[in-house]
Amino acid sequence: MLRLGCVCRAWNAVPVPRQKITDLERLRAAAEVWDDDAPDIGYLAQLLTQTNLPYKDPGDVAVWSRHNGDVHLLVEPGRRVAADGTYQPIYPYGIMPRLLLIWMSSQAVKTRSPTLVLGASLSEFMRDIGLKPTGGKSGSITRLRDQMERLLKARLTLEVRQGTQRDRAVQISVALKWDLFWGRGDRQDALLPSTIQLSADFFNEIVAHPVPLNMGALAALRGSPMRLDIYAWLTWRMSYLRRPTLIPWDALMVQFGSNLADTKQGRQQFRRDFSNHLREVVLVYRDANVEATDTGLALRPSRTHIPFRGMRSVDG
Repeated sequence: MLRLGCVCRAWNAVPVPRQKITDLERLRAAAEVWDDDAPDIGYLAQLLTQTNLPYKDPGDVAVWSRHNGDVHLLVEPGRRVAADGTYQPIYPYGIMPRLLLIWMSSQAVKTRSPTLVLGASLSEFMRDIGLKPTGGKSGSITRLRDQMERLLKARLTLEVRQGTQRDRAVQISVALKWDLFWGRGDRQDALLPSTIQLSADFFNEIVAHPVPLNMGALAALRGSPMRLDIYAWLTWRMSYLRRPTLIPWDALMVQFGSNLADTKQGRQQFRRDFSNHLREVVLVYRDANVEATDTGLALRPSRTHIPFRGMRSVDG
């Protein structure tokens, strides 16, 4: 087993939730990515670059879904006992679960072990995933603990629908079991022997289909889960794109739209949001030959941000 402190140095620069960044700072961060000839590399499971977790809490619904062409992602929430003894649905959402999934995927690829050790203390673990440990009701420790529970208890179903002739699906729980010691918040009590054992299905999916990501790019794009999703998706998409492709706005919305309503106003808002985030992504990923047009997103074959061989299909 590996202590989390052995993760590459770029984890100290991973995007931090709720941290504001100015345009000048973002430009400087992008320039650092351009000039880095030996970037630190993290990984994310391929299925999580094709479809995305919620950006906001879906609330009390039985299932949350998104799809990308034939690929459909269903997220079933875990349950948390409420003060009245009832069990309430809890979904992972926002930036925090994305950071955790990148860390888990990176560790699985690098160690080839499904057992993850979270470090010598709570503060060490948080620094290693790019969070400044702060206590209190709205502090980063509280938010991390909340989102980690939401992520570890969720169940993901990835389904590939191919007309009437064939359906394929894989159901994945992120973790088989976990043992987390949180100490006393900002007192930075020892977190040992905190461990997460990834489920066999999730571990196998990660090591079979890892998408490499530039950790400096993720740091430069911090502050928005949609920016992180667009960057990871483009990195994966450009690894096999061989001819110009136009993806309609309606298709992008069902993949990235999250909680926006499928109305004229909702579609217009999504297009504005996506276009704004895309501009920042291509500032970092300069080789991405993409253009937001009136009808959709035009993709042209481009060099992927991290060189790697083409990805295998979902079922191998």
